[in-house]
Amino acid sequence: MGTFINGRITIAYDDHNPEGTGPPLVLVHGHPFDRSMWAPQVQHVGRHGRRVIVSDLRGYGRSTVVPGRTPLRTFARDIAGLLDHLGVEQIVLGGLSVGGQIVMEFHRLFPDRLRGLVLADTAPQAETDEGRRARNAMADRLLQEGMGGYAEEVLAKMVAPANIRRSPAVAEHVLGMMRGTSPDGAAAALRGRAERPDYVASLSRVRVPTLIVVGDGDEFTPIGDARLMHQIIPDSTLVIVEGAAHMPNLEAPAEFNEALSAFLDSIPGGQ
Repeated sequence: MGTFINGRITIAYDDHNPEGTGPPLVLVHGHPFDRSMWAPQVQHVGRHGRRVIVSDLRGYGRSTVVPGRTPLRTFARDIAGLLDHLGVEQIVLGGLSVGGQIVMEFHRLFPDRLRGLVLADTAPQAETDEGRRARNAMADRLLQEGMGGYAEEVLAKMVAPANIRRSPAVAEHVLGMMRGTSPDGAAAALRGRAERPDYVASLSRVRVPTLIVVGDGDEFTPIGDARLMHQIIPDSTLVIVEGAAHMPNLEAPAEFNEALSAFLDSIPGGQ
C-alpha cells in the first residue's frame, strides 16, 4: 500500500507487480465502494505478470474525504497525478459504474495516455434533470442518515439476489464497502456526478482497443447502455455476463477475468 499526496489530499493506492510486463492496468472503483472491489482482478491479472494499480478515489476508502462537490474531472486528474507520481505514462484504464464515467472523462482529458479502455456497467449519457434532482436528494439523505439504510436498500441491485444467496461472502463484501464509505465523500461524488457531461461524442473518437462488460440483470446501467457504447466506439468488444447485476467482476469473477485477460492479451505489445 502506498499514499500519494496531491495538494491537500492523500490518495491511497496499491501498486502490484511494478516490474510487470505490458502497459499497466489501472482500475477505478464505483460508488460507494473502494479499491478492494477489484481484488479478484488484481489477483488474476497480477498472477499473469502484469502491473496493476488500484486506488481509492478521494472521499472513499483510505483516501482523504473532501466534502462539498467532486466533479468527474477532479477524479480523473487525481488518477493522472498518481500516474505522474509513479512515473507511468501509458496505461490500460478500466472502471465500473461511476468509475467507468471517470474513465470516459480521463479519455476526454488525456487520450494520449491510453492504450486501452475497460468500461464495466456504466453509461455515457449526460445526467437528466430528473437524475440530477435524484442524486442531489440522495446526497442530502446520506449526509442526514448515514450509509446504512441506503446500503441495505440497494444491495439486491448491486448484486443479483441469486448471487447473494450463492455467494454470501461477496454480498457481505459489497455491503461492508457501502457501509464503510464516508457520507461526506459519497455525497460530494453524487453532486459531482449529477453535473456530468455527455460522453457520446468523445467516445466516438476512441482509437484504442475497448472492452465493454455488463451484467444482464443490471438495473442501474442496463444492457442498452452497453450496446450504445459498443455502437459508438470503433472496434469495441461487448461481453454480457449472464446472471450478474451491477458488479459482474465480483458476482462472476471467472467470466469477467477471462474476458479481461483475453482483452489485455489482444492489445498490441500488451503481453
